[in-house]
Amino acid sequence: MSECSHDCSSCQSDCSSRKQTRADFLKPMNKYSNIKKVIGVVSGKGGVGKSFVSCMLAEKCARAGLKVGILDADVTGPSVPKSFGITSRAMQDEECLLPTVTTNGIKIMSINLLLEDVNSPVVWRGPVISGVIEQFWSDVRWGELDYLFVDMPPGTGDVALTVFQSLPVDGIVIVSTPQDLVKMIVNKAYNMAKMMNVPVLGLVENMSYYVCPHCNERINIFGESKIDETAQELNVPVLAKLPVNPDINRLIDDGKISEIECNELDEFTDALKQSAQAK
Repeated sequence: MSECSHDCSSCQSDCSSRKQTRADFLKPMNKYSNIKKVIGVVSGKGGVGKSFVSCMLAEKCARAGLKVGILDADVTGPSVPKSFGITSRAMQDEECLLPTVTTNGIKIMSINLLLEDVNSPVVWRGPVISGVIEQFWSDVRWGELDYLFVDMPPGTGDVALTVFQSLPVDGIVIVSTPQDLVKMIVNKAYNMAKMMNVPVLGLVENMSYYVCPHCNERINIFGESKIDETAQELNVPVLAKLPVNPDINRLIDDGKISEIECNELDEFTDALKQSAQAK
């Protein structure tokens, strides 16, 4: 066995040093923030609806009376503000950045709230993007939050590593779709979480099926789901299977995600509410 270099980012060994290293890397909150729990929403690939799940979890928790926020860590592809119809830029005071607040009280910080033109590309290297994520954690006046949902970029690169090391992530939700490579996609996210000693709260399958509006038949557009067998192998729960729904896409495009019900996530958000109230 080779000698430990103490660089956990390139090591797959599950040793005691890893826990100590992660604790050493954690960035402190500012004195104006008190965030009880941080939940990352991740995926092994893009285009699976990870941002939608992040926004809906926050929205449903807010409806349940919880204080929530969204840290949009997908710096090169931010979509959270548009989903809520937010067009104004974020402000700041003498000490902190101030998150934008939705009509339901959800606090949001995203790079698109800081850019003069939301269509400007973010052509930054990994270390710069990682620095922005750390600032979104340490330099934003989040206030009192029961949950901060972190909408992570796809994959297991620099930003994911920064989030896992710098933020006290209490657990992650893995989002996937019903395709043949679902197992590989989920496994990548699951294994990274395991390497960083972050619990996997469960799996969400998006675009799982389509319900015909005329006969109510369920149609598996992308083939038979494999999420149940994958979840069983990893010993994690399936939190929800979300349908393909053109009305949802329209509402998101119109910035009206707050009008979406998404009852499939009720059981999980009820569990989050119970957990928050138990503290």
